[in-house]
Amino acid sequence: MSGGTNNDLLLEIVTPEKKLVSQRVHMVSVKGAEGELGILPQHVPLVTPLRIGPVLVKTESAKTEVYAVHGGFLEVNGDRVVILAESAELPEQIDADRAQRAKTRAEQRLQQTKMEQLDYARAERALARSLLRIDISQSQR
Repeated sequence: MSGGTNNDLLLEIVTPEKKLVSQRVHMVSVKGAEGELGILPQHVPLVTPLRIGPVLVKTESAKTEVYAVHGGFLEVNGDRVVILAESAELPEQIDADRAQRAKTRAEQRLQQTKMEQLDYARAERALARSLLRIDISQSQR
């Protein structure tokens, strides 16, 4: 991999299982705990929690790529952006039918009135993950 310039960033998306992405990019857009964040070269150092959401990346070839990131943390330091994700997927790894079934299950669980708070939070996260997967798989068609 070539060294960076003032016009790009090294993006790494890492999960507990593997390094999903390591590439030079021009811009990274994420959903932070406080809202949307756009990271460009020479961004100030930053560490912030991430919500379940898409990570949009403008590559050196001016193409936009999208990844499904299911929570974690973002760290910006110099020309390096590291996303430590609880889990993350490339668009081609998403099974749209499975995501649709997970969405239906999560919605059904959320309809239950006698649900403990912990189960409700899990169901909400499951619904958010399935909606993200569906959205990304549809956008890649």
